[in-house]
Amino acid sequence: MIKLGVNTVLFQGFDLRTALQHIKWAGFDAAEISAIQGMCEHLNLDHWKAQAGEIKALTGDLQLSLTAMEEAALDEDRLMKAFEAGAELGIPVINVGPGGSKDQPDSLGRCIGMLANMAQRAEAFGVCLCVKAHVGAAIWNTPTTLEAMRQIDSPAFGIDMDPSHIHRGGETPREALNEVVSRVRHVHIRDCAGLGPSPGPPELQACGRGDIDLLGYCRVLVNAGYDGPVNLEVIGAGEYALTRCAMIAAESYGYLNACLKACGAR
Repeated sequence: MIKLGVNTVLFQGFDLRTALQHIKWAGFDAAEISAIQGMCEHLNLDHWKAQAGEIKALTGDLQLSLTAMEEAALDEDRLMKAFEAGAELGIPVINVGPGGSKDQPDSLGRCIGMLANMAQRAEAFGVCLCVKAHVGAAIWNTPTTLEAMRQIDSPAFGIDMDPSHIHRGGETPREALNEVVSRVRHVHIRDCAGLGPSPGPPELQACGRGDIDLLGYCRVLVNAGYDGPVNLEVIGAGEYALTRCAMIAAESYGYLNACLKACGAR
């Protein structure tokens, strides 16, 4: 069964215990822990060993599994720490952005080379390194995603498919997903209205509030036999009250759970 979770970045203004408790209360099965330097470090990779015991206790008490970690930066030193922490904490997926720029001709090659190297190193830790197409980055659409898939054959490499970036890149997410779903190992999910450079305010990133056909997107996942993590990733809520963050999580859970039920997946 697909596990629905929330990236703790939605609760970036609150401690990890508060974030995980409200994710559980909203109905989710799982969480993705944020280790995004400069944005939200619920897991501080420079001191992860000191946090490991508390994190294990929290997830055990709440019966909430950690299905992914978002490190975000394609940085060798930080990724090695992320791989080690993931292996110790039982986190199977480490998510990164591609970095680089779609406007720099050699950027894609450098990005794919780095991903290939780091995926080989992830193999030793038993974790999967996943990258997503990101607006404006070296990997930004379906063709560049397919090129990474073609060049990287490591079993420890996968695609983190985020419909909001695909939508804002001018593609139809459910159609793009069909092309890459064989290598999808993680899904970041949120809605967005319009085609702007950002996904919009947090409340409009709640699933069902925007323009993306998330039911159709879920149907592609289910028809392909996908059974990996699906984690809500809502950014920009750092100044929001706890009640607003919790409402975004709960609303999104209701919508996504209904979509998956309609597809026969829950």
